[in-house]
Amino acid sequence: MAAQEGRYAFVADLHLGPDSDPGGVREQAFVQYLKSLPSDLKGLFLLGDIFDFWVDYHDVVPRGGVRVLAALADVAARTDVWFFRGNHDWWVTDYFEKELGVHIVEEPYRLFDLDGRQALIGHGDTLGVNDAKAKLIFHVFRNKVCIALLKALPPRWVFGFARAWSRHSRKRHPEPGPFRGTETGVYRFADAYGRSHPAPDLYLFGHLHAPGRIPVASGGELIVLPAWTGPEDTLFL
Repeated sequence: MAAQEGRYAFVADLHLGPDSDPGGVREQAFVQYLKSLPSDLKGLFLLGDIFDFWVDYHDVVPRGGVRVLAALADVAARTDVWFFRGNHDWWVTDYFEKELGVHIVEEPYRLFDLDGRQALIGHGDTLGVNDAKAKLIFHVFRNKVCIALLKALPPRWVFGFARAWSRHSRKRHPEPGPFRGTETGVYRFADAYGRSHPAPDLYLFGHLHAPGRIPVASGGELIVLPAWTGPEDTLFL
């Protein structure tokens, strides 16, 4: 998805972390990208899974990603930065808002007015999902009691478990093939949304790692962002 000139920038699915980004190659590229964003940018939208795993602790900042955090704080000092929590970094809470000035979007999606163009934006992992097992996992991982219990454990244990889980997941679910269009959950969600609400001009999601762009039968257009590996994976609007 080639980058274009525009006032709003959208990126998704960097999966920054020691196992998913050996040597920090993607991290370094993203830091340079953040520093190069145009001065007149009106908003940066991070559509989830920016980190392969992240948990906010009261007194501990997880190791890794410090340069990205600093670069995000610099961007947030001059424009709005919106962070949509993904299925890998759902446990981002108030640290990003209080320390970095980044807005956290807690709901699965939110409607934005982009200079007169309506855009419904989210990560996309829970939308249009019919699989009972996946729904159960979503519920457990997002349950406030489960999150409190998770944070009560030593961070070293939690991050060790998370890295092992991610490695196992990548082995079981290698990178997907081409965008499946109307067969995807996000398309089903968008079409249903447009039949019960005024359809927005755009639906913008990540999560699938398979970029695509397709009109929605009930109105509007669906855009799925690629997994970010470099500036060319940015969508500018």
